[in-house]
Amino acid sequence: MSYSCLNKVDILKSKFGFDEAFNYKEEHDLDATLKRCFPEGIDIYFESVGGKMLDAVLLNMRLHGRIAIAGMISQYNLDQPEGVRNLLKEYVEDIAEGLENGPAALVGMFSGHNVGKQVVVVARE
Repeated sequence: MSYSCLNKVDILKSKFGFDEAFNYKEEHDLDATLKRCFPEGIDIYFESVGGKMLDAVLLNMRLHGRIAIAGMISQYNLDQPEGVRNLLKEYVEDIAEGLENGPAALVGMFSGHNVGKQVVVVARE
């Protein structure tokens, strides 16, 4: 569990019996902190902060883990909200070589035959 003040961290550990808790505003490396607190990964996460905290959590989620999103307070006062940067570790592309294969790739995409992002490579230089 992460909180933004030490008093709440102490309450989580002493009163509510949490094994681990930390002040996310004081951690310099959230990824390392989450790896220490959740060595096998995170199963369930309640999102209310966003930004760097969410980026670090996504790197530490277990396969089939769940995230409930209530808000992202770190984004509320930004003129241009930040997007999530690391939703996928690997990108899947279905590549068709040559412009002459473009129409078939387009038909395949709309009929559900491609896997991932459909790309037509016109020329490799």
